[in-house]
Amino acid sequence: MLYFRTMERLERYILPSDALETDLIYPDSAGFDEPDCPDQLCMMCQCDMHKDIKLELSPHPHSMRKVVNIVIAVEKLKHIKKMSSGKFCEDALLNIILENVIEERLVKPLNATQTYCKTSRTLQCSVCDKYKKTLVQSNKPTNKDLHLKAVTLSAGTIQYKVQFSMSPYVSSDPQNNGQPVCLGISNSNLYIACTQSGGSPPVLLLKEVSGPLNTITAGDPNGYDSLLFFRKETGTDYNTFESVKYPGWFISTAFDDWKRVEMSQVPTDRTTDFTLED
Repeated sequence: MLYFRTMERLERYILPSDALETDLIYPDSAGFDEPDCPDQLCMMCQCDMHKDIKLELSPHPHSMRKVVNIVIAVEKLKHIKKMSSGKFCEDALLNIILENVIEERLVKPLNATQTYCKTSRTLQCSVCDKYKKTLVQSNKPTNKDLHLKAVTLSAGTIQYKVQFSMSPYVSSDPQNNGQPVCLGISNSNLYIACTQSGGSPPVLLLKEVSGPLNTITAGDPNGYDSLLFFRKETGTDYNTFESVKYPGWFISTAFDDWKRVEMSQVPTDRTTDFTLED
Protein backbone atom coordinates (compact mmCIF):
# COMPACT_ATOMS: atom_id res chain seq x y z
CA MET A 1 0.00 0.00 0.00
CA LEU A 2 1.37 3.46 -0.95
CA TYR A 3 0.60 6.73 0.88
CA PHE A 4 1.31 10.32 -0.23
CA ARG A 5 1.22 13.16 2.34
CA THR A 6 1.69 16.26 0.26
CA MET A 7 2.50 18.89 2.93
CA GLU A 8 3.83 17.04 5.97
CA ARG A 9 5.74 14.00 4.76
CA LEU A 10 5.80 11.35 2.07
CA GLU A 11 5.75 7.69 3.04
CA ARG A 12 6.19 4.76 0.68
CA TYR A 13 5.73 1.18 1.81
CA ILE A 14 6.73 -1.66 -0.52
CA LEU A 15 6.09 -5.32 0.08
CA PRO A 16 9.20 -7.33 0.97
CA SER A 17 8.80 -9.28 -2.25
CA ASP A 18 8.99 -6.05 -4.26
CA ALA A 19 12.07 -4.36 -2.82
CA LEU A 20 14.93 -4.73 -0.39
CA GLU A 21 14.19 -1.69 1.77
CA THR A 22 11.46 0.65 2.98
CA ASP A 23 11.87 4.38 2.39
CA LEU A 24 10.63 7.21 4.56
CA ILE A 25 11.08 10.45 2.69
CA TYR A 26 10.71 13.73 4.56
CA PRO A 27 10.53 17.04 2.70
CA ASP A 28 13.03 19.84 3.15
CA SER A 29 14.81 18.29 6.11
CA ALA A 30 15.77 15.26 4.02
CA GLY A 31 16.73 17.29 0.99
CA PHE A 32 13.46 16.86 -0.90
CA ASP A 33 11.09 19.50 -2.20
CA GLU A 34 7.45 19.90 -1.33
CA PRO A 35 4.76 21.84 -3.22
CA ASP A 36 5.32 25.52 -2.48
CA CYS A 37 2.34 27.79 -1.94
CA PRO A 38 3.10 31.29 -0.52
CA ASP A 39 -0.58 32.14 -0.26
CA GLN A 40 -2.13 30.40 2.74
CA LEU A 41 -5.59 30.93 1.28
CA CYS A 42 -4.62 28.71 -1.60
CA MET A 43 -4.40 25.85 0.82
CA MET A 44 -7.91 26.47 2.19
CA CYS A 45 -9.75 25.51 -0.98
CA GLN A 46 -12.20 23.00 -2.30
CA CYS A 47 -9.72 20.16 -1.87
CA ASP A 48 -7.72 20.22 1.39
CA MET A 49 -4.14 19.53 0.38
CA HIS A 50 -3.34 18.58 4.00
CA LYS A 51 -5.39 15.45 3.54
CA ASP A 52 -3.72 12.22 2.47
CA ILE A 53 -3.86 11.09 -1.12
CA LYS A 54 -4.19 7.35 -0.86
CA LEU A 55 -3.10 5.03 -3.67
CA GLU A 56 -3.81 1.35 -3.12
CA LEU A 57 -1.70 -1.14 -5.01
CA SER A 58 -2.63 -4.68 -5.94
CA PRO A 59 -1.65 -7.23 -3.30
CA HIS A 60 -0.05 -9.35 -5.99
CA PRO A 61 3.77 -9.28 -6.13
CA HIS A 62 5.19 -6.66 -8.48
CA SER A 63 8.30 -6.71 -10.58
CA MET A 64 11.19 -4.34 -9.90
CA ARG A 65 10.23 -2.47 -13.08
CA LYS A 66 6.83 -1.62 -11.55
CA VAL A 67 8.53 -0.47 -8.36
CA VAL A 68 10.76 1.85 -10.39
CA ASN A 69 7.67 3.23 -12.15
CA ILE A 70 6.13 4.01 -8.75
CA VAL A 71 9.26 5.89 -7.68
CA ILE A 72 9.20 7.89 -10.92
CA ALA A 73 5.54 8.73 -10.36
CA VAL A 74 6.31 9.96 -6.84
CA GLU A 75 9.09 12.19 -8.14
CA LYS A 76 6.73 13.66 -10.74
CA LEU A 77 4.10 14.40 -8.11
CA LYS A 78 6.68 16.32 -6.08
CA HIS A 79 7.20 18.74 -8.96
CA ILE A 80 3.56 19.51 -9.79
CA LYS A 81 3.06 23.02 -11.17
CA LYS A 82 1.02 25.49 -9.10
CA MET A 83 -2.47 26.33 -10.29
CA SER A 84 -2.82 29.94 -11.39
CA SER A 85 -6.16 30.31 -9.61
CA GLY A 86 -4.75 29.05 -6.32
CA LYS A 87 -7.43 26.32 -6.06
CA PHE A 88 -7.26 22.60 -6.49
CA CYS A 89 -10.66 21.14 -7.23
CA GLU A 90 -11.17 17.42 -7.83
CA ASP A 91 -11.13 17.81 -11.62
CA ALA A 92 -7.95 19.87 -11.52
CA LEU A 93 -6.24 17.35 -9.28
CA LEU A 94 -7.30 14.55 -11.58
CA ASN A 95 -5.83 16.42 -14.56
CA ILE A 96 -2.56 16.89 -12.68
CA ILE A 97 -2.34 13.16 -11.98
CA LEU A 98 -3.15 12.27 -15.58
CA GLU A 99 -0.54 14.68 -16.92
CA ASN A 100 2.24 13.76 -14.53
CA VAL A 101 1.71 10.10 -13.67
CA ILE A 102 -0.32 8.20 -16.23
CA GLU A 103 1.76 6.75 -19.08
CA GLU A 104 0.29 6.19 -22.52
CA ARG A 105 0.90 2.90 -24.28
CA LEU A 106 0.14 1.89 -27.86
CA VAL A 107 -1.77 -1.38 -27.90
CA LYS A 108 -1.87 -3.32 -31.14
CA PRO A 109 -4.90 -5.52 -31.82
CA LEU A 110 -4.22 -9.22 -31.76
CA ASN A 111 -4.55 -11.24 -34.95
CA ALA A 112 -5.00 -8.12 -37.08
CA THR A 113 -5.11 -8.86 -40.82
CA GLN A 114 -1.96 -7.69 -42.60
CA THR A 115 -2.72 -5.02 -45.18
CA TYR A 116 -0.51 -3.71 -48.00
CA CYS A 117 -1.25 -0.32 -49.57
CA LYS A 118 0.13 0.69 -52.95
CA THR A 119 2.30 3.81 -53.10
CA SER A 120 2.27 6.41 -55.86
CA ARG A 121 5.72 5.41 -57.15
CA THR A 122 6.26 2.94 -59.98
CA LEU A 123 9.63 1.80 -61.38
CA GLN A 124 9.90 0.81 -65.04
CA CYS A 125 12.70 -1.73 -65.46
CA SER A 126 13.87 -5.04 -66.88
CA VAL A 127 15.15 -7.82 -64.63
CA CYS A 128 18.43 -9.72 -65.16
CA ASP A 129 20.08 -12.36 -63.00
CA LYS A 130 23.69 -12.06 -61.90
CA TYR A 131 24.79 -14.04 -64.97
CA LYS A 132 23.29 -11.32 -67.19
CA LYS A 133 20.39 -13.45 -68.33
CA THR A 134 17.22 -11.43 -68.92
CA LEU A 135 13.70 -12.47 -67.97
CA VAL A 136 11.53 -12.98 -71.06
CA GLN A 137 8.01 -14.27 -71.57
CA SER A 138 7.65 -17.81 -72.88
CA ASN A 139 7.08 -17.69 -76.65
CA LYS A 140 4.58 -20.58 -76.59
CA PRO A 141 2.43 -20.03 -73.52
CA THR A 142 -0.84 -21.79 -72.91
CA ASN A 143 -3.76 -20.18 -71.14
CA LYS A 144 -3.00 -22.15 -67.99
CA ASP A 145 0.80 -21.93 -68.10
CA LEU A 146 1.94 -18.34 -68.58
CA HIS A 147 5.51 -18.16 -67.30
CA LEU A 148 8.94 -16.56 -67.68
CA LYS A 149 12.32 -17.84 -68.85
CA ALA A 150 15.85 -16.51 -68.39
CA VAL A 151 17.85 -15.95 -71.59
CA THR A 152 21.14 -14.32 -72.55
CA LEU A 153 20.02 -11.82 -75.18
CA SER A 154 22.11 -10.57 -78.08
CA ALA A 155 21.69 -7.35 -80.05
CA GLY A 156 19.34 -9.09 -82.45
CA THR A 157 17.03 -10.51 -79.77
CA ILE A 158 16.83 -7.56 -77.42
CA GLN A 159 13.18 -7.03 -78.39
CA TYR A 160 12.20 -10.13 -76.38
CA LYS A 161 13.21 -8.43 -73.14
CA VAL A 162 10.25 -8.01 -70.79
CA GLN A 163 9.69 -4.57 -69.31
CA PHE A 164 8.26 -4.61 -65.78
CA SER A 165 6.31 -2.06 -63.76
CA MET A 166 7.44 -2.55 -60.16
CA SER A 167 5.01 -1.05 -57.64
CA PRO A 168 6.13 -0.63 -54.00
CA TYR A 169 3.65 -1.20 -51.14
CA VAL A 170 3.48 -0.10 -47.52
CA SER A 171 2.64 -2.73 -44.89
CA SER A 172 0.31 -2.15 -41.93
CA ASP A 173 2.88 -3.98 -39.78
CA PRO A 174 6.34 -3.24 -41.26
CA GLN A 175 9.03 -5.87 -40.76
CA ASN A 176 12.67 -6.28 -41.74
CA ASN A 177 11.98 -8.66 -44.62
CA GLY A 178 12.34 -5.96 -47.28
CA GLN A 179 10.15 -3.68 -49.39
CA PRO A 180 6.85 -5.31 -50.50
CA VAL A 181 6.46 -4.95 -54.29
CA CYS A 182 4.35 -6.24 -57.17
CA LEU A 183 6.00 -7.02 -60.52
CA GLY A 184 3.66 -6.53 -63.44
CA ILE A 185 4.51 -6.71 -67.14
CA SER A 186 4.20 -3.20 -68.56
CA ASN A 187 1.19 -2.44 -70.78
CA SER A 188 -0.55 -5.67 -69.79
CA ASN A 189 -2.62 -7.18 -66.97
CA LEU A 190 -0.05 -9.91 -66.22
CA TYR A 191 1.75 -10.07 -62.87
CA ILE A 192 4.39 -12.41 -61.46
CA ALA A 193 2.70 -14.62 -58.87
CA CYS A 194 3.83 -17.32 -56.45
CA THR A 195 1.06 -19.90 -56.06
CA GLN A 196 0.62 -23.36 -54.61
CA SER A 197 -1.68 -26.18 -55.55
CA GLY A 198 -2.47 -28.87 -53.02
CA GLY A 199 0.61 -30.00 -51.15
CA SER A 200 3.05 -29.30 -54.00
CA PRO A 201 5.84 -26.70 -53.60
CA PRO A 202 5.05 -23.11 -54.61
CA VAL A 203 5.53 -22.28 -58.29
CA LEU A 204 6.04 -19.03 -60.19
CA LEU A 205 3.74 -18.07 -63.04
CA LEU A 206 2.13 -15.08 -64.71
CA LYS A 207 -1.34 -14.26 -63.45
CA GLU A 208 -3.96 -12.13 -65.18
CA VAL A 209 -5.36 -9.43 -62.91
CA SER A 210 -8.15 -6.93 -63.40
CA GLY A 211 -8.20 -3.86 -61.19
CA PRO A 212 -5.71 -1.35 -59.78
CA LEU A 213 -4.53 -3.46 -56.80
CA ASN A 214 -4.44 -0.40 -54.55
CA THR A 215 -4.88 -2.50 -51.40
CA ILE A 216 -3.96 -6.15 -50.87
CA THR A 217 -4.76 -8.07 -47.69
CA ALA A 218 -3.23 -11.28 -46.42
CA GLY A 219 -5.45 -14.19 -47.35
CA ASP A 220 -7.10 -12.20 -50.16
CA PRO A 221 -10.02 -14.26 -51.56
CA ASN A 222 -8.84 -13.54 -55.12
CA GLY A 223 -5.33 -14.71 -54.31
CA TYR A 224 -3.84 -11.27 -54.91
CA ASP A 225 -1.49 -11.69 -51.95
CA SER A 226 0.41 -14.17 -54.15
CA LEU A 227 1.52 -11.17 -56.25
CA LEU A 228 3.52 -9.63 -53.39
CA PHE A 229 7.26 -10.12 -52.98
CA PHE A 230 9.72 -8.75 -50.44
CA ARG A 231 12.42 -6.98 -52.40
CA LYS A 232 15.67 -6.85 -50.45
CA GLU A 233 18.95 -5.38 -51.64
CA THR A 234 22.01 -7.61 -51.22
CA GLY A 235 25.42 -6.04 -51.67
CA THR A 236 25.58 -2.98 -53.92
CA ASP A 237 23.76 -4.11 -57.07
CA TYR A 238 21.74 -7.25 -56.40
CA ASN A 239 18.15 -7.74 -55.26
CA THR A 240 16.29 -10.78 -54.00
CA PHE A 241 12.54 -11.34 -54.28
CA GLU A 242 10.96 -13.45 -51.53
CA SER A 243 7.31 -14.46 -51.66
CA VAL A 244 5.21 -12.66 -49.04
CA LYS A 245 2.61 -15.42 -48.98
CA TYR A 246 5.17 -18.25 -48.84
CA PRO A 247 8.12 -17.06 -46.72
CA GLY A 248 11.47 -18.63 -47.55
CA TRP A 249 10.68 -19.08 -51.26
CA PHE A 250 12.62 -16.85 -53.69
CA ILE A 251 12.42 -16.09 -57.41
CA SER A 252 15.33 -17.97 -59.00
CA THR A 253 16.92 -18.85 -62.33
CA ALA A 254 19.07 -21.75 -63.54
CA PHE A 255 22.61 -21.35 -64.86
CA ASP A 256 21.65 -22.46 -68.40
CA ASP A 257 19.69 -20.40 -70.93
CA TRP A 258 16.02 -20.88 -71.76
CA LYS A 259 15.22 -22.46 -68.41
CA ARG A 260 12.04 -21.57 -66.62
CA VAL A 261 12.08 -19.00 -63.83
CA GLU A 262 11.00 -20.79 -60.65
CA MET A 263 10.61 -20.44 -56.90
CA SER A 264 13.39 -21.95 -54.78
CA GLN A 265 14.41 -22.20 -51.17
CA VAL A 266 17.93 -21.22 -50.21
CA PRO A 267 20.57 -22.52 -50.24
CA THR A 268 20.18 -23.66 -53.84
CA ASP A 269 22.30 -24.18 -56.95
CA ARG A 270 20.05 -21.68 -58.72
CA THR A 271 20.67 -17.95 -58.46
CA THR A 272 18.35 -15.69 -56.50
CA ASP A 273 20.28 -12.45 -57.15
CA PHE A 274 18.94 -10.00 -59.72
CA THR A 275 19.71 -6.54 -61.06
CA LEU A 276 17.17 -3.95 -62.20
CA GLU A 277 18.02 -2.41 -65.56
CA ASP A 278 16.59 0.79 -67.02
